[in-house]
Amino acid sequence: MKKIILLLVLVSFSGCQYFDKSVPTKDELLKRELESINWSEVDEFPSVADCDSIEDISIRRQCFFDFLAQSIQQKLDIDTLSVLYPELDTMAVRVTVFPDSSIQFEPQFPKDSVRYDVKKIDSILHSRLLDFPKINPAIKRGIPVKTQFVLPVILSIE
Repeated sequence: MKKIILLLVLVSFSGCQYFDKSVPTKDELLKRELESINWSEVDEFPSVADCDSIEDISIRRQCFFDFLAQSIQQKLDIDTLSVLYPELDTMAVRVTVFPDSSIQFEPQFPKDSVRYDVKKIDSILHSRLLDFPKINPAIKRGIPVKTQFVLPVILSIE
């Protein structure tokens, strides 16, 4: 009986060391969590209905980029740009997908480019891409987030 009481006393004294540690505050926990998140990557890339059923992440992402490039090419293939700028065969387009599934397209040219009327090309781009198919936004930790990338779009194939 004395051994059991002595053992209980030892256990209770040695167990007190756990109470000496300070408990982190909610702000400290939040700070640690925010520092552990890689903000430059998303958990799920934006997607379209045609690619949603693909299980492999890299193939689904490639499907999305292929769909996006082909859709932009088809909508711009109505000869307006090729008539205005016959030498323009490829154009970089900055695509922004917002959390509410809205999309923004911006043509990308070098800052000192005087060869093209960027405002006119931007206007054509916006008018042709008004009824663009729905894109599901990227997901980070279960929350839809804004993503942005530059996509090369082939305008004419000769």
